[in-house]
Amino acid sequence: MSGIGPLEPGEGTHEWGTSGPDDPPPAGGLAHGPLARLYRRRRRAVLTALTLALLLAGGGYLFATRQHAPRPRPAAPPYPSQVTDVSYLDDVAAPRDAETRTFSFAVLVSVRSGPPVTVTGITQPYEGLSLTSAPRTPFRIRAGSAHKVVITMHVRECGKVPADAGLPFLDVTLRNKRAIEVHSFILGSRYAQNLSQALRAACVTGSG
Repeated sequence: MSGIGPLEPGEGTHEWGTSGPDDPPPAGGLAHGPLARLYRRRRRAVLTALTLALLLAGGGYLFATRQHAPRPRPAAPPYPSQVTDVSYLDDVAAPRDAETRTFSFAVLVSVRSGPPVTVTGITQPYEGLSLTSAPRTPFRIRAGSAHKVVITMHVRECGKVPADAGLPFLDVTLRNKRAIEVHSFILGSRYAQNLSQALRAACVTGSG
């Protein structure tokens, strides 16, 4: 009987039955056989291992760069004079006693933001005057709040007080976490007029 017998593998080729596990499966019915499944499993394992290696390498890089990146410093709190206001509230009261030559007025001390501010001292520039405050210093004011402070002045020597206080001010010593400052607060023209009237009344009454 004439015919063509089974094909012999040529040079550089091999049969599927003698191939290694890494060779792809042949087309046809063997694509669903045990060797094909083994090939697919090995391929999936290799791809999974490569993916994990890439993820680990990327995570390690991010961790290393994050560890060495400089952390931003927190913003420094403001200076106390930048967030503290002192405003004139009440008219200066006339001297209550001709003997003591004292008069009082009120101011409002407020803090807008930042850490609490402590008022450690309140003074004024005239040598012939002394003052006290209620509440007494030191007292503390939190951000967003205000304290009414009554200032009582005593005329000690009329010759050393101005007849007309042009731009009177209060020196207030302020302290917070950032610094300690002495800041001069000018209380405005109404305070200057009322203070001048009170000083004249105290000295004229006392001299009489």
